[in-house]
Amino acid sequence: MSQSASAESDLAPGAVLQRLHTRRLGRPYRLVATCSSTNDVVRGRAAAGEAEGLLVVADRQAAGRGRLGRSWHSPPGQNLYLSLLLRPTLPARHAAPLTLLAGAALARTVAEAGGTPRLRWPNDLLVPTAGGSRKAAGILTEMATDGEVVRHIVLGVGLNVNGLEFPPELAERATSLRLAFGRAFERVQLLVDFLAAFEPIYDDFLAGGPALGLVQWRRYADLGRVCRIDQEGARVEGIATDIDDSGALLVRDEAGRVHRLTSGEMSEPAGSDRPSGPA
Repeated sequence: MSQSASAESDLAPGAVLQRLHTRRLGRPYRLVATCSSTNDVVRGRAAAGEAEGLLVVADRQAAGRGRLGRSWHSPPGQNLYLSLLLRPTLPARHAAPLTLLAGAALARTVAEAGGTPRLRWPNDLLVPTAGGSRKAAGILTEMATDGEVVRHIVLGVGLNVNGLEFPPELAERATSLRLAFGRAFERVQLLVDFLAAFEPIYDDFLAGGPALGLVQWRRYADLGRVCRIDQEGARVEGIATDIDDSGALLVRDEAGRVHRLTSGEMSEPAGSDRPSGPA
């Protein structure tokens, strides 16, 4: 269940739409004061037949979530919690790069706002802090299919913008743009800049595949370092060297074998501050 937001919010439709220059993403735009999660709201609208481009933003999420069932810290008035409805006409097996393409657009947005983001495969945006790189944003894509064809995709983004505090269990891993860079950021500008950055990448993906968007992802990618990838029932350690044209991560282990990983959780193993060697 969602509650309507005040027209005085900095994310109110009037404030957003007068700055928005996309052709279809973010049109229509709906702001809610609180909801379980914006992905839930958009998924419900998708099932009701809403057209591609719907954007839902919440001031607060009561049950925001990230990958692997984790919760997403979603206090009111500080950050961006948004979901887009996409209806790409393509086989479901070709949809995986969309998470990386959204990451590329988000990193560009933060960089143009004066930040120094890095992207950790597959869905995290990191920023530097005195305690090392910490997570400032995450992307969650949820797909519905008709057989082997995409029916719709809900693209969710959580960006910690101006938050100053995190729960104890997150304090050593998460940060906000404000904490990392020492100043407040304008939520509405970050929102419209993200949509403006993502729409041409998405259009290019629909027309010719993900190659151009993946080039942009590599520009901000946290590659060339020792990493550990945990998958269900398996673990791979090595150097993250690149991604392939499908968005799969390529990891070279100590024996020189290259592993192609399409899912998993990426982290740094203990002792990974040692030099990683050439990527």
